[in-house]
Amino acid sequence: MEPSDLADILSAVRDFVRKEVVPIEEQIDAEDAIPERVIATCKEMGLYGFAIPQEYGGLGMTLTEEAQLAFELGWTTPALRSLFGTNNGIAGQVLLVGGTEDQKQGWLPRLASGEVTASFGLTEADAGSDPAGLATTARRDGSDWVLNGSKRYITNAPIADVIMVFARTNPDAAGNRGISTFLVPAGTKGLTVGPRDHKMGQFGAWTADVYLDDVRVPAEALVGGADGVDRGFQTAARCLAHGRAHIAALCVGMAGRLVHESVEFARTREQGGRLIASFQLVQGLIADSVTDHMAGRSLVLDVARAYDAGTDKVQGPSVAKYFASEMVGRVADRAVQVHGGAGYIRGVAVERFYRDARLFRIYEGTSQIQQVIIARQALGDAARA
Repeated sequence: MEPSDLADILSAVRDFVRKEVVPIEEQIDAEDAIPERVIATCKEMGLYGFAIPQEYGGLGMTLTEEAQLAFELGWTTPALRSLFGTNNGIAGQVLLVGGTEDQKQGWLPRLASGEVTASFGLTEADAGSDPAGLATTARRDGSDWVLNGSKRYITNAPIADVIMVFARTNPDAAGNRGISTFLVPAGTKGLTVGPRDHKMGQFGAWTADVYLDDVRVPAEALVGGADGVDRGFQTAARCLAHGRAHIAALCVGMAGRLVHESVEFARTREQGGRLIASFQLVQGLIADSVTDHMAGRSLVLDVARAYDAGTDKVQGPSVAKYFASEMVGRVADRAVQVHGGAGYIRGVAVERFYRDARLFRIYEGTSQIQQVIIARQALGDAARA
């Protein structure tokens, strides 16, 4: 993408986020829904396909460009990014990483336009960051596959048109082996979606359980075709690495907003006849958050460049996700502290972001899973002895 094109996109998204979405953040949080006019604008702007190659109708952003976009999206409620995050991220990447050309041609243009919303169906009650306990099964029946099991906390499941379902195709394989991925369209007989989860934060971003009861799909539904059998974990790992870098950038964007809210509050709030910005202990909180934000931003861009160059697609994304998700939690905590009692009241932005930020340390691999990945990459075989 030409630098001027990227600059135009970032500028347009920045204006849209700050002028159209920020003013209705509390409405989104209270109603647990994003207005249809906002969704329509996201589709018009191409946000449903920013990471999908241009040949399939997307914007074709590199991860470095995508990170800069996520900085802008992170300025507001993460529910906005969640609308189209799975199309570009862990769900859409399943097709980009492991799909056949027919599968890419059939689904990616519709994902990029927003005609179709996709979900990533990996997590289960006993299989989250580690898929070794994955219990959903897929067995051959003639030329079809029959799926049984359930998935938990699946983002966009209530509105998904297709779910990328990970299922165990080889029951004799140990751990994360013997897993494959299937395209399961909404409305397929035996596929049901539970009620929306009532979460701590990130209202407007919908998650729900998914149930598969003798769900029958044709052979063409196997991602990657015959070559995709038992390759689901490798596909998931590659998708999640990309997603982790993106989430890290989103955390940086949110941290930037939190710094802004803290600074503006400190500049106008008085205690004892003085602006609290003049209190050195408040200055210390602000300084730590500015430093955290800048460190996270530099780290994410460095990791994204290495990812695009192909020199680090494993450790770097985990480092970025681990640091940035923990970092934004610290920044959110300090923002509430700077606001004092006001920071604990609904309707104040930092209170909402404090709740929203907590999830980043959990999904797409917990902080503890990131620690394991980082350490094993550093230590090699010695870590597995």
